[in-house]
Amino acid sequence: MHELSQTTRRALTAVLGAALSATLLTPRVSVAQAASTPKPAAAKPATPKPAAAQDTTKKRPRGALGPQSGDNHLSFRGTGSDLDSLWPPKMPTYGANALLPNKRIIAFYGNPLSTRMGILGEFEPQEMLRKLDEEVAEWNKLDPKTPVQPALHLIAEVANPHPGPSGKYRTRMDSAMIEKVYGWAKSKNAIMFLDIQIGTSTLQEELPWIEKFLMRPDVHLGIDPEFAMKRSGGIPGKKVGSYDAEDINFAIRFLGNLVEKHNLPPKVLVVHRFTQRGVTNYKNIKLDPRVQVVIQMDGFGAPWLKRDSYYSYVKKEPVQFAGWKQFTKAKNDNPRTSREAILRLWPVPLYIQLQ
Repeated sequence: MHELSQTTRRALTAVLGAALSATLLTPRVSVAQAASTPKPAAAKPATPKPAAAQDTTKKRPRGALGPQSGDNHLSFRGTGSDLDSLWPPKMPTYGANALLPNKRIIAFYGNPLSTRMGILGEFEPQEMLRKLDEEVAEWNKLDPKTPVQPALHLIAEVANPHPGPSGKYRTRMDSAMIEKVYGWAKSKNAIMFLDIQIGTSTLQEELPWIEKFLMRPDVHLGIDPEFAMKRSGGIPGKKVGSYDAEDINFAIRFLGNLVEKHNLPPKVLVVHRFTQRGVTNYKNIKLDPRVQVVIQMDGFGAPWLKRDSYYSYVKKEPVQFAGWKQFTKAKNDNPRTSREAILRLWPVPLYIQLQ
């Protein structure tokens, strides 16, 4: 296993520290303006029915959105949402070697050079892996019908607030770091995701440099629209970026070609999303039997607010599979959404990322 040299580690840590100001400047608050609940119109006084004609059957109130929705939130299954029937969407047929929907992926997210970017780097490796074991056990106990596939989700390319030597407002991690995290994953029979924050670059330019890792059967891809500035313009962290279906389709084709060329099981592509403009023209995303697409509800906040976002950006705009981001720090998610509540969502998330 390769280790980072002290010189390389110091250089990357310094760059990553600068990049953090971009990553953390944008609060990943769950934006759910499209799901705001309108005030009801003033009702006319009702004429009481004769006693014999009164309906005494208790009807469950129709679901709602917003802070008063409680257990009747429209993101839950069976609360009266017309969107329930949209799921599952029509999708390709996958063989027995596909991860989804046969398993649920539980992924620890972050970067080992930062304690602030996620749980993957917050703790020493053995402590972090012990916590991953505990999380996996809890999910297996709650939903034994969907066995867990553990994962480490490494931010392999970090968006910067400054253009840097490349002029692309992004910093690539070196191969030694990626190999180190891959070794941690292998020690737990976990898969690995490489997450890229491309700044002002493009997927066409950035995906080839991690191809040698994506060729492995247990390495998958995450792409983050928040830090993709090609379409929205601006500086990462000061403005929220965007991916169009055209960009996502390129990533699907890239992964699909690797699957075909190297005879691999289907790849999983995770797309983060927490704003309406984060993914545009979702109906034009073209599914491929070689790739499994997860739209993950990103963002932090109160459980009802995160459910509003899930309703607006996952349930309302079906693509293929659904994911959920769970922050582990109280400053982000306080209180945390319980595992039981996540399992009540419809569609039920099959990718859970802990940051």
